[in-house]
Amino acid sequence: MANFAVRLVHGPGWDSSRQIRDQEGWAGHAAFMDGLVEDGFIVLGGPVGGGEQTLHAVEAADENEIRVRLAADPWAAAGLLWIGTIEPWALWLDSRPEKPVR
Repeated sequence: MANFAVRLVHGPGWDSSRQIRDQEGWAGHAAFMDGLVEDGFIVLGGPVGGGEQTLHAVEAADENEIRVRLAADPWAAAGLLWIGTIEPWALWLDSRPEKPVR
């Protein structure tokens, strides 16, 4: 498995007058993302800067796996979040006591 830095950006369905947790379909999106964390796909992540983007450290076989898995997010289908960038990331520093086994 390799590590990647994945940035998600607001899509055309994003309502800029609402906070993130007030967006349409928040509960489904949150449950989906929690599932990705539970299975070790997302190592860590969350909004960066002013919240217009999110940054996630992802462990995956390749970029295609990332695209396929994130396409299943209800917010992707609704046009709220899109993949902005996917970059390989060499995580040389890692304070987790044990790396999760997938």
